[in-house]
Amino acid sequence: MKASVYKSQVKGKVRAPSSKSYTVRGLMCAALAAGTSQIVHPLGSDDTDAASDVLGKVGVHVAQRDDLWEVAGGNLRQPDSDLFCGDSAATLRFMTAICSLVPGRCRLTAGPSLSKRPVRILVDALRQWGVDCSSHGEVAPVVVEGGRLRGGVTELPGNVSSQFISALLLVAPFAEEVATIRLTTPLESKPFVAMTLECLQRFGVKVDSSSDLRQFEVTRQTYRPVRYTVEGDWSSASYFLALGAMCGEVEVGNLNAESLQGDKALLGFLRDMGASVTAAGDSVTVKRSRLKAILADLSDYIDLLPTMAVLAAVADGTSRFAGIDRARLKESDRVAAVREGLERMGIKVVEEKNRLAISGGWPRGSVIDTRGDHRIAMAFGILGLAAGDTAIQDAECVSKTFPGFWETLKSLGGEVETNGK
Repeated sequence: MKASVYKSQVKGKVRAPSSKSYTVRGLMCAALAAGTSQIVHPLGSDDTDAASDVLGKVGVHVAQRDDLWEVAGGNLRQPDSDLFCGDSAATLRFMTAICSLVPGRCRLTAGPSLSKRPVRILVDALRQWGVDCSSHGEVAPVVVEGGRLRGGVTELPGNVSSQFISALLLVAPFAEEVATIRLTTPLESKPFVAMTLECLQRFGVKVDSSSDLRQFEVTRQTYRPVRYTVEGDWSSASYFLALGAMCGEVEVGNLNAESLQGDKALLGFLRDMGASVTAAGDSVTVKRSRLKAILADLSDYIDLLPTMAVLAAVADGTSRFAGIDRARLKESDRVAAVREGLERMGIKVVEEKNRLAISGGWPRGSVIDTRGDHRIAMAFGILGLAAGDTAIQDAECVSKTFPGFWETLKSLGGEVETNGK
């Protein structure tokens, strides 16, 4: 599908969709709790569907009823077929660990994008806990012979993917011995691990962690079924908050001001760039302003790179972003995708391994290759409303986390046309 985006003035209010990250974490914790849990306000998307489907194959029944999902967990069984995780990295990585608890053999496979993303570090960490598992080199497929999780000490780097640490934390309460996780490098994307710890706590699991989140210790414990409410997604909201700063006035509701989600940092970045930002209750309103360049370290907010990049494209001066190297290991090489898209729109970009410099100006319309990456599509979709005459290829990829994205743009007055060509 192609989305054609034209220069627009926008105004209105939208509701942030529910958090994908919290929905997936809630599903996984509910799967490990004996009994029936309720997931309230879950996100329906490609990624959460992948998680539900895979859990169903290992004996977890997920009944999806509108805005309430009931999850009957605690009775894991060997699947009859491969566990296809689609392109959901969280599903692949979390389930790789959970399969260590499943009696028998599990084989996890991945879609074309996810098949390029690393998983071996997690496999090696599980082996240190006595799990019989293997990967295809650095990537999926992954084979796990489950049934025993010894525990003890496992070590892994903290600067490749926070999902590895979250996956280990999910299964640590089932280890025969006290389970200790030590990170050999500082943890990046700390907010995602903090979100996992919060979710575990909601399901009755306690984790002792160091203040710098480089060591975790978990004793043997039992998950309990709960009613778990999913909050709004700051990552998805970021595109509309940025849109308000560029093209009019946008109010985004369903946002938790006290959220642990790292992408809430966008509010501070917008204010630093000179945007008009007003927060009240569960809503944030951003009005168009003359933006100025910013210096920002995105190590803990790596999913904000595309949003920050398009904001920088319309700001006065040269913005510089550090801590971006892990963005190369996402659904696409987001650093290269951002640079290529901005250069097509006439914006000067200097790319280094872990840094990106963007000289703001007057972006012009162009054809954007999203590389099938939902965050590239959404970021350049909003930049297209500022620049005009922009075509977003593979625009349907937004269904990974925000199926209603293009319709939501239209509801604000954005001139957007979609077709199946």
